[in-house]
Amino acid sequence: MQPLKAQIQTELVPLISIIEQLETRYNVSFSFLNTTLLNIESSVPPENVTLKEALTILKEQTGLIFKVIDRKSIVIQKPVTVLMPQIEQLHTVIIQHYLTKGINLNADGTIKITPKDFDILPGLIEPDVMQTIKALPGITSTDETIANLNIRGGTNDQNLILWDGIKMYQSGHFFGMISAFDPYAIASVSVTKNGTSARFGDGVSGTVQMELSDAVNNKNTGGAGFNLLHGNGYLKFPLSEKMGLQISARRSITDVFNTVTYNQYFDRVFQDTDVTNNSANYNRTITKNEEFYFYDVSTKLIYDVTKKDKIQGSFLTIDNRLNYLEEATISDFPEALESGLSQKNVSGKLKYNRVWNSIFTTSISGYVSSYMLRAKNFDVINNQQILQENEVLDTGIKIEINNIISPTIQWINGYQFAEVGMSNLEDVNRPDFKRYIKEVIRSHAGFSEFEYAKRNTNIRGGLRVTHYRKFEEAFIEPRISASQKFAKNFRIELLGELKHQASTQIIDRQNDFLGIEKRRWVLANDSTVPIVYSRQVSLGLHYKKNTWLLSAEGYVKDVEGISSRSQGFQNQFQFTNTTGGYTINGLDFLAHKKWGNFKSWMSYSVNRNEYRFESLNNGFKFPNNVAIQHAVNFTTNYTYNKLALAIGFNWHSGLPTTAIANEENGTINYTTPNGDLLDNYFRADISATYKLTISPKLNSIIGLSLWNVLNHNNILNRYYTNDNDKIQVFEESSLGFTPNLSVRVSF
Repeated sequence: MQPLKAQIQTELVPLISIIEQLETRYNVSFSFLNTTLLNIESSVPPENVTLKEALTILKEQTGLIFKVIDRKSIVIQKPVTVLMPQIEQLHTVIIQHYLTKGINLNADGTIKITPKDFDILPGLIEPDVMQTIKALPGITSTDETIANLNIRGGTNDQNLILWDGIKMYQSGHFFGMISAFDPYAIASVSVTKNGTSARFGDGVSGTVQMELSDAVNNKNTGGAGFNLLHGNGYLKFPLSEKMGLQISARRSITDVFNTVTYNQYFDRVFQDTDVTNNSANYNRTITKNEEFYFYDVSTKLIYDVTKKDKIQGSFLTIDNRLNYLEEATISDFPEALESGLSQKNVSGKLKYNRVWNSIFTTSISGYVSSYMLRAKNFDVINNQQILQENEVLDTGIKIEINNIISPTIQWINGYQFAEVGMSNLEDVNRPDFKRYIKEVIRSHAGFSEFEYAKRNTNIRGGLRVTHYRKFEEAFIEPRISASQKFAKNFRIELLGELKHQASTQIIDRQNDFLGIEKRRWVLANDSTVPIVYSRQVSLGLHYKKNTWLLSAEGYVKDVEGISSRSQGFQNQFQFTNTTGGYTINGLDFLAHKKWGNFKSWMSYSVNRNEYRFESLNNGFKFPNNVAIQHAVNFTTNYTYNKLALAIGFNWHSGLPTTAIANEENGTINYTTPNGDLLDNYFRADISATYKLTISPKLNSIIGLSLWNVLNHNNILNRYYTNDNDKIQVFEESSLGFTPNLSVRVSF
């Protein structure tokens, strides 16, 4: 028999992939922390070795500790060092490949996504962060965009989206069709639907936390690629032994040449907007020469000052721009004026970490997030110019103290100060009108959180207290996350939280900002815009045995303080301004099975989501605008060597809509609000990728995706308008059959 080292494959692959193979090969289960396997690669142990020999090989190549608990259970640990304890250190992975490879379920209820390890999903050929989140049970998008992500019946402004610890006010490119965050620059993504850590405020519906790597690379790594919408590249390299730099950049190709993918996205995004409707609304006006592009750039500098001191600096800019000409003939002379829309988010953070000893660490960070939405709209016929702006400036300081009391207990304390300013401008030349409103809120928050983790038990309890001097009001918010494994294959989970937020998005008019980005950010003012607060509790049960996973989670969520202007009503309540709330009761179910080279899963969500406004509908409850009572997703993946295929089917019941009874002299008479339903939604998607090894250090991957392969016409919205005393009906359609192709290389 040859020595083990002589038989080991030389190709390095992510350790998480090797663990998956060993679980199937030896019928065992591995447990590990989120950070343990991050960015670690190894060779695959040969198939003719024993489990003990395979673990020895991995230990030699990775330096990790593989502790055999019993015949079926193995724990992976990092060797004990004096390096900085990670804040997420006790967050044990309880279910690997929750949907597919690269998506894991943690013991604290969060779902962890690792883009580097990400497997294929139907309709996606690249690890788009926000599109991946849409595939999780209990998360939908009523208009197919990632700019309108609905977590358990909430609106997108109720989601806290963090990029390396900085709050984002813009999450999409192409006005919400694709994620604005380059997945190749992101190390991990955590999604929390309930039981949020006390470290975080805001986001009454959910939290999406994207983290970049905080390690200095010991070698140059990078990649580049393109698809039919954009091209991008990233590079991670050491500047010295103690300093490293990460850079990523992405830009659309839409202003260079049009592709079939761009044309489909364009038609979907600009339905019933000023870009496409001028010729219909004004018989003598023509829109032409549309120019649209987007880009994002991110950088991160890491400096290990000493073995105990680390400084990190992060920067991100996101930009979308649209310009077009409006032409008309005035007094027999042609005239043309340029209208346009720009949307931009610029963010930065500086963080300092200090390791005082092996169990005590501190960190302090300062951050800024600036958002600007600006639209300029010309009416050539009437010589009218409308300028609209929505601006956000969010700055703050955060301090965290992490104390590892014992191997099973962690105690985190901290303080956060935030100053948020939001302004809205509307300037019209004919008639002369100008309105500028600005609000500023300062908040002080303190938090404390304990976490206990030992083998089969995980408990995290915390308290966050936030004070607003402007309102002389304080919010006391307890959080709880607890899970217990029992009967070998079962785990029960209890999550609960109180949360609030002082910012929201509203819609004044449906044609604001050219009808493309209608929502504008506003701050609570303790009168017309209240502070939104929520209460949620959920109980889940998970069953995992061999290649089967069954999961069910029931929840109740109550949200109070929402503005009717934030809900996007397009019925009899469109121009009302009042406050109320909604309650959603639901159940999310997931079944996952793996056999051979196939993985299949089906998710089913059912809920009841209802508004309550005292001054609307005579005080009676009525269906929420984003209420999807039933939703089913079925997906099958197949992998063979370097080929990966995926096919998926998405179905959900139709969204609520308000019908009209009759027409009287051009007056729209609505029936019961949200008393009818649109037709059911159905979509089938297909994806395929193939990996190529160009050289030992250079790899490539080619991908093809077919979105809505059956070209099914789904109606996402229906509403009515009065045009010169004639009732017009408009139906917003989903994205039609849309192919996409990608080519990438990495080293």
